[in-house]
Amino acid sequence: MIRRLRLKVVAVCMLLVTAILGGIVTALYFSARSNIQDSSERLLHRLIVSDPRIGPGSSTIVVGRSEVQLPFFTVELWNGSTAYVTGGTYSDLENTDTLADILSQCLSQETDMGTIPAYNLRYLRLDNGFFERIAFVDVSMEIAALQGMLRASVQVGALALLILLGISCLLAWWVTRPVERAWDQQHQFLSDASHELKTPLTVILSNAELMTSVPLDGRPARWADNIRSEAQRMKSLVEEMLTLARADNMVRTSVFSAVSLSDAATDCALLFEPVAFEAGKPLRYDSIAPELTVSGDADKLRQVVSILLDNAIKYGAEGAPVELTLTRADRHARLCVSNQGTPIPPEQLSHLFERFYRADASRGEKSGFGLGLPIAQTIAAEHKGALRAESDAESTRFILTLPLLRK
Repeated sequence: MIRRLRLKVVAVCMLLVTAILGGIVTALYFSARSNIQDSSERLLHRLIVSDPRIGPGSSTIVVGRSEVQLPFFTVELWNGSTAYVTGGTYSDLENTDTLADILSQCLSQETDMGTIPAYNLRYLRLDNGFFERIAFVDVSMEIAALQGMLRASVQVGALALLILLGISCLLAWWVTRPVERAWDQQHQFLSDASHELKTPLTVILSNAELMTSVPLDGRPARWADNIRSEAQRMKSLVEEMLTLARADNMVRTSVFSAVSLSDAATDCALLFEPVAFEAGKPLRYDSIAPELTVSGDADKLRQVVSILLDNAIKYGAEGAPVELTLTRADRHARLCVSNQGTPIPPEQLSHLFERFYRADASRGEKSGFGLGLPIAQTIAAEHKGALRAESDAESTRFILTLPLLRK
């Protein structure tokens, strides 16, 4: 599908570019032809009203910024049969079969101005009553100039189309990269979601079959507890998926107000302090700056802090402390949750905020769905903030920055 989309992008770009170039070349061609034709027609009018013995210097026209002298000759026709060449740049033309043929083709046309293609001539006729004066101008230069311009335009246009084809291919690849990533993420999301839902469904179905296979009084309560537990797990997964789906559709489900990030961080720290103590990873939160206020949803901001604390406690090294700090950084609040342990490799660090992604088993516990960090990043973006991860030999840090509310 992505390949077809890229081909369509290239095809549309090339059609548009070809149409534009074709329109430009056509407009230039007809404009140049009209200008040269107007110049030669003005020359004919100048020749036919001037002295019959006009000299060759008067046959000059301006083409672009250059003056060009066109070959010409004038003829006076008496009684429709006797012709005299009265001037021009042609020699040995009088009383020739060529002149007779030119006059025959000219007189056979009903218009006073026209062309004789066989001789590359343009003519203008003027009836003076007793005789008819006819002026002829050679249009070979006009034809050659237009043909040369057309050839050059076609060559330049073809080269431009080849260059633009390469550019269009690069642009098509660049434009469809986000679509390709989204398509791959969608496939991965469906695969991972199906895998996550398969396990609780299997447990529920197995326990349900066991409950129906024994008498009502003998059905163990633990089977019902298993069903309830796995159903709750499925509910949590669906709720997290819905949260991400709303974020993808840019649907805001909450109203922002002034929120004390300092209080939210303290509340979450107090909530997770017993959890960290039971896990043998003491929680330190004595570096929380007071009175840092942001605009946002208090529940969602607490959810972000809770996700980061839960993640740090799960994957921190045994006996190593987890630290929560909140400081002011210029016009932003900077919240950092860090834990000690095995550094996350750079190739894994860039994937931590992908949905359903979980690092390898060397980092410890792998419970959960792998949706916590993506949800935290989504909430941070919704609050016009940013969430990033850093990891080195000293610690692994998740840093949340949010714009402070201006007073």
